[in-house]
Amino acid sequence: MKFRFLTLLLSFAIIATSCVSVQVSDNTVTSISSEVKTPKNIILLIGDGMGLSQVSAAIYYKDGKPNFERFSTIGLSKTSSASELVTDSAAGATVFSTGIKTYNGAIGVDKDTIAVPTIVEQLSKRGFATGIVATSSIQHATPASFYAHVKSRRMYEEITEFVPNSGVNFFAGGGLKYFNNRKDGKDLLATMRAKGYEVITDQLPTTPSEKNELILLAEDGMPKMSEGRGDFLPNATKLALEKLSKNEKGFFLMVEGSQIDWGGHDNDADYLIEELLDFDKTLGVALDFAKQNGETLIIVTADHETGGFTLASDGKDYNKIKPTFSTTGHSGTMVPVFAEGPGASLFNGIYESIEVYHKMMALIGE
Repeated sequence: MKFRFLTLLLSFAIIATSCVSVQVSDNTVTSISSEVKTPKNIILLIGDGMGLSQVSAAIYYKDGKPNFERFSTIGLSKTSSASELVTDSAAGATVFSTGIKTYNGAIGVDKDTIAVPTIVEQLSKRGFATGIVATSSIQHATPASFYAHVKSRRMYEEITEFVPNSGVNFFAGGGLKYFNNRKDGKDLLATMRAKGYEVITDQLPTTPSEKNELILLAEDGMPKMSEGRGDFLPNATKLALEKLSKNEKGFFLMVEGSQIDWGGHDNDADYLIEELLDFDKTLGVALDFAKQNGETLIIVTADHETGGFTLASDGKDYNKIKPTFSTTGHSGTMVPVFAEGPGASLFNGIYESIEVYHKMMALIGE
């Protein structure tokens, strides 16, 4: 009896010391108690168009254990935008960058097209290092939502004009033509150099520069994996982490596996799966860094699901998977949120997509 009583007391003690105290206002996380260990750094990895079936594909098609399985905390995000039940990538990424729901097509602006400060802008002002890596152009909807403010995602030249004053220390992706082959004739590469950036357009460096870096390795989006892109995404992520982690204040890095979405739109299972496995490899880079660093929170999620992707059986053969699609557009299904590191426990449960932003800001100290 005495042993059972002591065991009960010990159980209560464990629960008490592991409790997360969260302040909530209007169903939004606003602050956390000092009991919660907070991160110095945040890595947000976005698999554009990545639903649960896309993640599941890593289990069936990866040679070895997927890095997705290394996460101990998993939640679900509700992805509808302010204007539509089914979001697009612009509104879907703006919720992560600003914490507001907005209309489809909006980049860093609210429903009234008023600019809203992004997490990158806020943290840059506080002395954090920041970085953006994508397999699309850096002007594409998701990366653009972290540094630009325009009413339409298709305004690529206008989006590019935000880059020189963005405060972002490291860019890597495509989108060269929006800097040096513009309708208005401006040479924004010269502007970037004047702002102190090292501009690189030939190949990914092996070591980071002492300067801020703008790495543009394609005229528009980067090549597909099937077209020889190779290890750009994991290597660019590794390079960014090497650079940004030198900042004593901390850093925020957004990495997008952009073309998971494009494979879904094309209803091309091979394209989708190759891009998904490349993204999973990139997760391994982030997880290995965080494990060694000890002060880094990793969050992995998606803006929406694309293609209505399903891992169906091949007819009546239940030992064979046949990837199928139900749409060439997006779907309204919830998407997974994986978290690992200090503060990861806040990402359990089911919540609106804006909560990813509010949880990050609460953890890193608004």
